[in-house]
Amino acid sequence: MAKGEKNAVYRITDVVGTSAVSWEDAARSAVKMASKSLRDLRIAEVTKLDVKVENGKVTQFRTRLSLSFKYGS
Repeated sequence: MAKGEKNAVYRITDVVGTSAVSWEDAARSAVKMASKSLRDLRIAEVTKLDVKVENGKVTQFRTRLSLSFKYGS
Protein backbone atom coordinates (compact mmCIF):
# COMPACT_ATOMS: atom_id res chain seq x y z
CA MET A 1 0.00 0.00 0.00
CA ALA A 2 1.41 3.39 -0.95
CA LYS A 3 2.19 5.92 1.75
CA GLY A 4 -0.90 7.95 2.62
CA GLU A 5 -3.39 5.38 1.29
CA LYS A 6 -6.13 4.32 3.67
CA ASN A 7 -7.51 0.84 4.05
CA ALA A 8 -10.86 0.35 2.37
CA VAL A 9 -13.71 -2.11 2.68
CA TYR A 10 -15.82 -3.16 -0.27
CA ARG A 11 -19.22 -4.80 -0.35
CA ILE A 12 -20.39 -7.23 -3.02
CA THR A 13 -23.96 -7.54 -4.24
CA ASP A 14 -25.56 -9.44 -7.12
CA VAL A 15 -27.75 -7.86 -9.78
CA VAL A 16 -29.33 -9.22 -12.96
CA GLY A 17 -29.58 -7.13 -16.12
CA THR A 18 -31.85 -8.02 -19.02
CA SER A 19 -31.85 -7.16 -22.71
CA ALA A 20 -33.60 -8.24 -25.89
CA VAL A 21 -30.31 -7.64 -27.76
CA SER A 22 -27.35 -9.37 -26.04
CA TRP A 23 -25.68 -10.45 -22.80
CA GLU A 24 -23.30 -7.50 -23.13
CA ASP A 25 -26.20 -5.08 -23.39
CA ALA A 26 -27.81 -6.70 -20.34
CA ALA A 27 -24.57 -6.23 -18.38
CA ARG A 28 -24.29 -2.57 -19.43
CA SER A 29 -27.88 -1.98 -18.39
CA ALA A 30 -27.30 -3.54 -14.96
CA VAL A 31 -24.13 -1.50 -14.32
CA LYS A 32 -25.76 1.73 -15.51
CA MET A 33 -28.75 1.29 -13.19
CA ALA A 34 -26.72 0.10 -10.20
CA SER A 35 -24.24 2.98 -10.52
CA LYS A 36 -27.09 5.43 -9.84
CA SER A 37 -27.38 4.20 -6.25
CA LEU A 38 -24.09 2.42 -5.43
CA ARG A 39 -21.25 4.67 -4.38
CA ASP A 40 -17.79 4.09 -5.80
CA LEU A 41 -18.68 1.06 -7.93
CA ARG A 42 -15.39 -0.70 -8.78
CA ILE A 43 -15.77 -4.16 -10.29
CA ALA A 44 -18.54 -6.00 -12.14
CA GLU A 45 -17.92 -9.73 -12.48
CA VAL A 46 -20.18 -11.80 -14.73
CA THR A 47 -21.25 -14.84 -12.73
CA LYS A 48 -24.02 -16.31 -14.87
CA LEU A 49 -25.53 -15.97 -18.33
CA ASP A 50 -28.93 -17.30 -19.32
CA VAL A 51 -31.75 -16.63 -21.75
CA LYS A 52 -35.51 -16.56 -21.63
CA VAL A 53 -37.14 -18.78 -24.26
CA GLU A 54 -40.68 -18.37 -25.58
CA ASN A 55 -42.16 -20.54 -28.33
CA GLY A 56 -38.72 -21.99 -29.10
CA LYS A 57 -37.08 -18.58 -29.58
CA VAL A 58 -34.72 -16.57 -27.38
CA THR A 59 -36.63 -13.48 -26.28
CA GLN A 60 -34.37 -12.10 -23.56
CA PHE A 61 -30.72 -12.26 -22.52
CA ARG A 62 -29.99 -12.19 -18.78
CA THR A 63 -26.61 -11.42 -17.22
CA ARG A 64 -25.97 -11.87 -13.49
CA LEU A 65 -23.19 -9.67 -12.10
CA SER A 66 -21.44 -9.50 -8.76
CA LEU A 67 -20.78 -5.80 -8.15
CA SER A 68 -18.06 -4.55 -5.84
CA PHE A 69 -18.47 -1.10 -4.34
CA LYS A 70 -16.95 0.93 -1.53
CA TYR A 71 -18.60 0.31 1.83
CA GLY A 72 -18.93 2.76 4.64
CA SER A 73 -18.78 6.47 5.31
